[in-house]
Amino acid sequence: MTERAPAKVRARAEIDLAALRANVRALREHAPGAAFMAVVKADAYGHGMIPCARAAREAGATWIGTATPEEALAVRAAGIGGRVMCWLWTPGGPWREAIEADLDMSVSGMWALDEVTAAAREAGRPARIQLKADTGLGRNGCLPADWPELVAAAVAAEREGLVTVTGLWSHFACADEPGHPSIAAQLTCFREMVSFAEEHGVRPEVRHIANSPGTLTLPETHFDLVRPGIAMYGISPSPEIGTPEDFGLRPVMRLSASLALVKHAPGGLGVSYGHHYVTPGATTLGLVPLGYADGIPRHASGTGPVLIGGKRRTVAGRVAMDQFVVDLGGDEPVAGDEAVLFGPGDRGEPTAEDWAQAAGTIAYEIVTRIGARVPRVYVDDADNADDTDGADDVDDGGAARE
Repeated sequence: MTERAPAKVRARAEIDLAALRANVRALREHAPGAAFMAVVKADAYGHGMIPCARAAREAGATWIGTATPEEALAVRAAGIGGRVMCWLWTPGGPWREAIEADLDMSVSGMWALDEVTAAAREAGRPARIQLKADTGLGRNGCLPADWPELVAAAVAAEREGLVTVTGLWSHFACADEPGHPSIAAQLTCFREMVSFAEEHGVRPEVRHIANSPGTLTLPETHFDLVRPGIAMYGISPSPEIGTPEDFGLRPVMRLSASLALVKHAPGGLGVSYGHHYVTPGATTLGLVPLGYADGIPRHASGTGPVLIGGKRRTVAGRVAMDQFVVDLGGDEPVAGDEAVLFGPGDRGEPTAEDWAQAAGTIAYEIVTRIGARVPRVYVDDADNADDTDGADDVDDGGAARE
């Protein structure tokens, strides 16, 4: 069910579903000949898996992608149809449940093929599987030396009616680094491994390797399907390949909080743990009720940017578990006024990339780590334009606008 948000909240992560749909449409234009998989793993990179999956499907995504089978089963339980794929399996996983939920399941080695075929026998129906090739990422996937055995076993299982091999796929290591030699090497390896599989009887529906940077900048990698992740949420995979604006994308999440306290402070006052910041003179301090328990990176202590009262401020001292302080320089906003940590950036607020630079990390981590006690508030310009009075739909642990 849907609840109404109170006018004043401690903090909120506002999720613009209209922006997400526009991003999906923009990304589809970069790969017009390929099917589109909307990757919603890790709670849609912190944005809310179910609302974002629905919005992506509305914008034309034909596949939904998750990491874990539990995520994929939750997508199905929410009533989302179409093709859903998951790829991060461990021994003893819910193979039969996945088969019965009509999921596409990645298989990277013989142990997984053995488990999925056993589950298919129990279920009395074939499993849809996709064989993953390790073309050079050195992570999950089957290495070229082991590929012939896996392909032969998968073809035999298909002949027995236990599986249908629906796809062949892989993942890039350095597609976000323009010109990196591993890109061409992986692409060559993928083509060779796909050719081998097809020569030995595999007839895949889809072949795919393109992630967000591949979708945006490497058309030769698009094959039959592309799998944008972070770009779907309006964040560039890396500053080196371009800004969101360069690709017609808009950040979907806006993180803000209500100031919990504003107070006058004398010069020489140590601020927060360790007194790594000392007020240089008489000033005002503002308390932002978000901390590393909410996903605000402690590594951004002393550097994280915040917009308060139309001015950029910086975290003063250490980020604590539940709160941090900003030096307001004598300005006097009042408790309850808004502090914007990041958003699209077109109203002067910092972006997730700004926080990534401040914390020495990547923007993926900034949005993904925002914790569960920060409510996701879903807005949609189609029917809720510029609705900032708190009367939006709130995620209450799974509920959101249908």
